[in-house]
Amino acid sequence: MRYVTIKENREFSRIYRRGRSFVSPALVTYVIKGRTGNTRYGITTGKKVGNAVKRSRARRVIRAAYDSLHPQMKKGYDLIFVARGKTPFVKSQVIRKYMKEHLSKAGVLKDAGESHEKSAHSSD
Repeated sequence: MRYVTIKENREFSRIYRRGRSFVSPALVTYVIKGRTGNTRYGITTGKKVGNAVKRSRARRVIRAAYDSLHPQMKKGYDLIFVARGKTPFVKSQVIRKYMKEHLSKAGVLKDAGESHEKSAHSSD
């Protein structure tokens, strides 16, 4: 599936300045309400992450986590994911867990999956 990405420097700068940030050991997420109806995302991997191979792996891991969470997201947000030093060394499931925490705190995830909790199926 093809997603809408953020490419221009001024867009990244706007989201860094005005967006809310969420930090974890392997990922930083910036979230802002978007100007379009689409959810757009960008990935940043700086030189502190490592050499080109490590930066590419970090982007790949972040992209895999985003792909798995995208169906659960509300539309109309701009997201930036920043790789940290640990990012290339962890599995995409770990990044997915951090990303899910960040996006739920930001209110980007839909509330649909909560009807399957055990408490709903309890019998007294």
